Amino acid sequence: MLSFVGPAPFVSARMQMPGMAAMENSVGFLSSGTSVEPKTTSEIAPMIHQTFGNWTFTFHGNAFLVDTQQSGPRGKDKFYSVNWLMPMVSRDFGRQTVTLRTMLSLEPATVTKRRYPELFQSGESAFGLPIVDGQHPHELFMEIAGRYDLRLEERTRVFVYGGPVGEPALGPTAFPHRASASANPVAVLGHHQQDSTHVSNSVITLGFVSGRVQLEASTFHGGEPDENRWNIDTGKPDSFSSRLTIAARDGIIGQFSIGRINNREPSEPGLDTLRTTASIHHIARFAWGHIASSLIWGRNKDMHEGDNRIFNAYTAESTLNFLKTNWGWVRIENVDRDRTLLVGETTEALETEGDPIGRVQAYTFGYERDLPVKLSRVKVGVGVQATAYGLTQQLKPVYGNHPAGFSVFLHIRPSSNIGEHMQIMHRH
Repeated sequence: MLSFVGPAPFVSARMQMPGMAAMENSVGFLSSGTSVEPKTTSEIAPMIHQTFGNWTFTFHGNAFLVDTQQSGPRGKDKFYSVNWLMPMVSRDFGRQTVTLRTMLSLEPATVTKRRYPELFQSGESAFGLPIVDGQHPHELFMEIAGRYDLRLEERTRVFVYGGPVGEPALGPTAFPHRASASANPVAVLGHHQQDSTHVSNSVITLGFVSGRVQLEASTFHGGEPDENRWNIDTGKPDSFSSRLTIAARDGIIGQFSIGRINNREPSEPGLDTLRTTASIHHIARFAWGHIASSLIWGRNKDMHEGDNRIFNAYTAESTLNFLKTNWGWVRIENVDRDRTLLVGETTEALETEGDPIGRVQAYTFGYERDLPVKLSRVKVGVGVQATAYGLTQQLKPVYGNHPAGFSVFLHIRPSSNIGEHMQIMHRH
């Protein structure tokens, strides 16, 4: 018979360190929602970690001040900020861990007119029209959730996660959190085929971990957030998903997930989507830095009035940190797009059939240099990024033959590293 009084004798030195049970399990490093990145992520994550009595406080965040310039007939220019803050508290009770998570974003104020420019991006709506060539801002409340873990053995646990705003078990680690996208200020074009449910309402997830395997099932409200980004949306759980995550070793992990998202888009009432995703994430550390990479596939099968529409999105991205203060990255995408690209953000888009019209390729390259700014627990960098596109002949009269985007930005993030603690534990 298991006893749940006092510390468990089989709990490792890793788990005995305050708060570590809330950051890592035997599969890997706990990231957005209940998603898991490679365990090596714990050694590079820019997170502030502090204990207060029996409670552990962890803080993660990112802020970009961006100026974007785009070419072509549809190109736009804009100065904006994408940002998020993620404070979290946790406490270990022997074999049990309680975690309270929040995630906030000021994008409702710093991304004006309800979008920032991103050629060929689509999804959600602004001012009653589908967004085209733009990425919507996040909600003020991106996450308000809790998690309870019960460790049955050192490498076996069950958990329940949920709250009014959270992330169901569907898709890869969301792009704002992925180590492979940590220096890129712009959303992936495949966001609404891969990880758009990372801000969902009425989320409840049950999970089981054994060794290097994690299995989860979720229910959640499937509708995208409404245009009011300052409030907490509501809605009954009406959608379902499940996800299997397997770690081959500490530096590589993969997931496969599938979910039924009901009434997904407000602009298309009654639209239900079957989403399938698969991804592999890899991190390797060197004496002079690290490289984080992801391969991601997402597929939406939209079931609308008896007509099944299929959209695929493929993403390959890597971020390289070298000589401590230098960052370089690449992101290559190949995504299906529909007819709304041809009409843009007009009332005609409401009547346009959302059938696929072909694929768009995006090739992004960027560089960032950390500045020698001495601020307590804050790191500041300056970066540049350029994106070129490949498009079908049908899209060239609308976008031009060679549309492109260019951004310069200031990047602010925590400088303290939870990895300082985790590296000590890994050595033991």
